[in-house]
Amino acid sequence: MFPKPDVADPEGLGLIAIGADLAPQTLLSAYSQGLFPWFNEDEPIAWWSPEPRCVLDPSSFSPSKSLKRLAKSSSWHWSVNQAFEEVIHACSLPRSYADDTWIHDEMIQAYTELHELGYAHSFEVWDEDNLIGGLYGLKIGQIYFGESMFHRQSNASKVAFWALNNFCQHTGVELIDCQLPNPHLQSLGAGIMPRQLFLAELSGWVSQPSLDWHLFSDTRYLVNQLAHTIEPTLNAPSPSITQPNRKD
Repeated sequence: MFPKPDVADPEGLGLIAIGADLAPQTLLSAYSQGLFPWFNEDEPIAWWSPEPRCVLDPSSFSPSKSLKRLAKSSSWHWSVNQAFEEVIHACSLPRSYADDTWIHDEMIQAYTELHELGYAHSFEVWDEDNLIGGLYGLKIGQIYFGESMFHRQSNASKVAFWALNNFCQHTGVELIDCQLPNPHLQSLGAGIMPRQLFLAELSGWVSQPSLDWHLFSDTRYLVNQLAHTIEPTLNAPSPSITQPNRKD
């Protein structure tokens, strides 16, 4: 059992606890209480609950005009859970602005196990059969806890994030938790929520039933249909079917 963030961290610095493990039930319990692990490989496990929280309502996501133009002319595809291990390994690689990474072997093993149990999910962007971008995170009930994203071609991670928002809207996920505010996420439409409000609403989101996203892993969807608000369909015979009618 983790301490309550407002009790353990009344000043809102974000660090709530140190210790425990990364077993599946520990992680699920932590996320359900608004905590997530974030620590370097040679450090003890640290659990965080930031103040404020960076979040996004999938129904309010609005891609930029330039991203819409890219999508409309694109031959790329996107998918769900077709390459989780490749996505998390790509996310673990050092970035241009940092030599190390917090997504080390212990974290990769833990989230891969959660993926196998049906909780962790990846979104991939493909140029033919080449993985060019993606993201991964954890879904409990009606909330998706985003962890990290990457790109190998310009804007591919933004397309993955757009696909995530689209998918959340059509599968009943009410909120995307982006954890820590940063300019990149805010440029994609993320906002901030006071930690107290986030924690007060969290139990309602995680306790709701939700669709099994692994059921959609056989299909690749056309990126150029995102601009037309595609509705992902289970075992769809064609990825271009449309219907009218959200930490790089």
